[in-house]
Amino acid sequence: MKIVILDAYTCNPGDLSWDKMKEFGEVVVYDRTAKEDTITRIADAEVVITNKTLINKEVLEACKSIKFIVVLAAGYDVVDFKNAKELGIKVSNCPAYGSKGVAQMAFAHILEITNNVGAHCQSVKEGQWVINDDWCYWKKPIIDLNGKKLGIIGYGNIGREVAAIARAFSMEVLAYDVFADITDAKKCTLDEIFANADIITLHCPFTPETKHLICKENIAKMKKGIIIINASRGPLVNESDLTDAVKSGHVYACGVDVITLEPPTEMTDYLKCENINVTPHIAWASVDSRSNIINIAYGNIKAYTNGEDKNVVNK
Repeated sequence: MKIVILDAYTCNPGDLSWDKMKEFGEVVVYDRTAKEDTITRIADAEVVITNKTLINKEVLEACKSIKFIVVLAAGYDVVDFKNAKELGIKVSNCPAYGSKGVAQMAFAHILEITNNVGAHCQSVKEGQWVINDDWCYWKKPIIDLNGKKLGIIGYGNIGREVAAIARAFSMEVLAYDVFADITDAKKCTLDEIFANADIITLHCPFTPETKHLICKENIAKMKKGIIIINASRGPLVNESDLTDAVKSGHVYACGVDVITLEPPTEMTDYLKCENINVTPHIAWASVDSRSNIINIAYGNIKAYTNGEDKNVVNK
């Protein structure tokens, strides 16, 4: 069996190993794959492993030998999984590999906004404490989380981990989810979260229904001074609308780990805006989380070789 990994570098830039995959046969590893090279590289592969390299209908129909695809992520929209099903190709993902890590990043953004550790540290490095007239100073307000209402949109594995951290800070948790059974938080509608939350954090998938969930119309429903966190998918946010809301002061600040176009091709107002903190889609990327991804991918392939389904998303 031939296994081809199309974009290995992001998940494993060299600090982990793909060797366990060799148990199943020949393994060909590419650090990155350009769109025009995809078909050539997987034309004779039985198993394809991808992270963000697109496998669309054209690719699937051109590569007759593919039987199984593993997406090195929880989201699997990089694969045309519906067309794959029609062609008899199973697609699997790697769920819940890093829920705690993503929750940690969401709170890293929350804490940076409320405590401004980076800005204050930088000011000390620049010598501002040395010349200060008082024994302490602060560049921006320090905001307590105790008693604040955290609205979690998307109450799956990650949303629940975020809620657990929020409770440790004595926050009140408001939760919305289309599918999840919410029993350990205050179940709310979207409009109830928009109206009542002090901080909103997004942990829902990107679908046609959730596209631009954060937009001018919904921001208008929120409290003045709202904080918004997005560690899910970039297109959940209308970036122009959110930038305007931050500049106007209606939105106090944002912390985002994802944007609509990744990587960006230019420095937009959204990326440059002073009160929008942006990290380069790294919430998932701890060594532990990336190791979990490889282990889950291995388990998916092992199940496939045994004629079983594990984490198959297009049954």
